[in-house]
Amino acid sequence: MKLLRTTRGFIVEENEIYYSLDEGAWTTTDWDALLARDDLYEYLNKALPKLKEVHEPALGDIEAPIGNQEVWAAGVTYYKSRDARVEESKSAGGGDFYQRVYDAERPELFLKATPHRVVGPDAPVAIRADATWSVPEPELALLVTPSGKITGYTIGNDMSSRDIEGENPLYLPQAKVYDRSCALGPAILVSENLLPPSTEIRLDVLRGETTEFSGSTTLESLRRTPEELVRYLYTSNRFPAGCFLLTGTGIIPPDAFALQNGDQIRITITGIGTLINSVG
Repeated sequence: MKLLRTTRGFIVEENEIYYSLDEGAWTTTDWDALLARDDLYEYLNKALPKLKEVHEPALGDIEAPIGNQEVWAAGVTYYKSRDARVEESKSAGGGDFYQRVYDAERPELFLKATPHRVVGPDAPVAIRADATWSVPEPELALLVTPSGKITGYTIGNDMSSRDIEGENPLYLPQAKVYDRSCALGPAILVSENLLPPSTEIRLDVLRGETTEFSGSTTLESLRRTPEELVRYLYTSNRFPAGCFLLTGTGIIPPDAFALQNGDQIRITITGIGTLINSVG
């Protein structure tokens, strides 16, 4: 089932039927408390028979599925990402760093966004004003509870300034963390089971009527397991509201490609849906 945060309240979708969590016999109005539940799937499944059916929300009514959660990210978790990072940082002497991270037991983890830096579907993501080479990074995002349990999945766009990171790997926070640098949505897929390795992630970037770039990958190419990433993230770290963890990108546009204002970014993950954002 899927969980949506909308301007009309919280909605559960099951088999293309939509139910309100804000009306009727089963009322929930605290998003953070909802996402913090280790029994989220069981809770929603038990609630479904008592929920009131509502109309499908319009795209413009769907908000980012985030409350007070931080968004963290894992880097160099796909072979293609490793290659791109090695190539872009060679002139700065950092090419070997990314190979070491890819091969190491410990993953690269970094704070991506606080809630006010996150946008939802149909909202514009941003390019840094001092960047010349920016790209979207389509990623599977994990919903993780305060106890460290993975209870759901959504789609993340980890906007990245490749020229800034390539200039010096120590500039990573500036390349990654800025206002509207992250998009999440459109829904949280709540499941008892991990997503299968065959799950496809697809990226399409449209410029006007033209598709400027398309690419796809599957979770089978992910170098590290979601559980492994969460285990490292939660070592000596507390997340009172839980968190979202982006698991890395395996889709890298060619070096000649850079986002422009007005581009439309479409990220589709099998079973979750499509996250659509403009650039501006």
